[in-house]
Amino acid sequence: MSRVEQKIKDLARHTYGTWRRQDLWKQPLLIEDAEGIYMYDANSKRYMDFSSQLMCSNLGHKNKAVMEAIVKQAEKLPYIAPGFTTQASIDAVEALRTVMPKGLEMFFFSTSGTEANEAALKMVRQCKAPNYKILSRYRSYHGATVASLTFTGDTRRILAERARCTIDGVRFAPDAYCYRCPFNLKHPTCGIQCARYVDYMIREEGNVAAIIVEPVVGTNGRIVPPPEYFPLLREICDENDVLLIVDEVMTGWYRTGKAFAIEHWNVTPDILTMAKGCTAAYAPAGVTVTTRAIADFFEEETFDHGHTYAYHPLVLSAIPAAVAEYEKLVKSGHPQRVSDHLKNKLFELGEGHPCIGDVRGIGHFWALELVKNRETKEPFNVKADKFSRKILVTNKVAADAMDQGLYVLAWYDTMIVAPPLIITEAEVDEAIRILDKSLTIADEETVTTDVPLSKSSEFVTI
Repeated sequence: MSRVEQKIKDLARHTYGTWRRQDLWKQPLLIEDAEGIYMYDANSKRYMDFSSQLMCSNLGHKNKAVMEAIVKQAEKLPYIAPGFTTQASIDAVEALRTVMPKGLEMFFFSTSGTEANEAALKMVRQCKAPNYKILSRYRSYHGATVASLTFTGDTRRILAERARCTIDGVRFAPDAYCYRCPFNLKHPTCGIQCARYVDYMIREEGNVAAIIVEPVVGTNGRIVPPPEYFPLLREICDENDVLLIVDEVMTGWYRTGKAFAIEHWNVTPDILTMAKGCTAAYAPAGVTVTTRAIADFFEEETFDHGHTYAYHPLVLSAIPAAVAEYEKLVKSGHPQRVSDHLKNKLFELGEGHPCIGDVRGIGHFWALELVKNRETKEPFNVKADKFSRKILVTNKVAADAMDQGLYVLAWYDTMIVAPPLIITEAEVDEAIRILDKSLTIADEETVTTDVPLSKSSEFVTI
């Protein structure tokens, strides 16, 4: 064992690996450098980043403008308590106001998407009291703290519930998941029952303060809702005096083609949360943005929330630089052109692999849902398998791709294709060639049928 390998092993013995059994955290890969869409290990092996790390490195690695902004702030004023203000805060708010959907204008800055959603919860429960219930959806992820994990729908919530690390008052609504409609209906004759059922839940539950949704489901499927879903959900919230919280932690910052995904449906939420891409992931930011109506409530009521690192100047310094870089990139037309190419290549990939049941997504945010049988839609693995000792088929595909130099994240049922916005057509082609080879691992375990590939996002006219 080399000296470096021994140091990595020693590190693993003294640190907790996230979201995993610790017997799987024995020899993590040491990454020593990253630039553009590539990262490099200690042996200088190159890996293409096809998932933007955790769907956050939207501008790729080592963007000079963002790095220089952070360095400049570190030299000027690296920290001051949030009871003061800074030029970094002024500049961040001014930059964000140029891209925010109209009607969202009051900001709270923290250091993660989890914290952004936690702040949203506190705001809602204060200003909507005595109503306190939060509706979420089963295929969702909203954070790692007790509150945000409670209104997360995936397996991590179940583990938290077993440990009694949850809050009360959270209920789960059906997903806008056309490939596996929870009502066994078909769009457009379904009447958008997934949204209408939310109205039924609100009226039957009582005491509902808000619903939190990802405009396009992130970790749990890159599920793009039908075009009628969000206008109808907004109408239902208004009729029932319920606030609409939109979690744009993954979908924000042009990942879906718009600055914020909710803009595709011309809907304005009451609260929007973001993180990840707002600093290009170069500094740990979380932002909770509200309407003026919510802000007015706190004029004479205490905003009962805060952090030592709220409004951290180093964090905020990255935001204006990132905003400028996004605007320049989008104006060039590059990400729009490449997203069309990526879409076409993913559909071609799906046609060639019986293990792919559905290809869905938008912009630079896609899912390949792997199934054992296209006809029955039988999955290889289910939610309960994620943190079991079963070997997931998606993990086997991802591991093989990594061996070939392609980093692509896997969930228990999908491959997560979410490359940086700077990726080129040629780089997409290279990644698809590698993924094409790795998917044969799953093909070998499928039941071959003549059922055509599902493209459940194709009906979405945006």
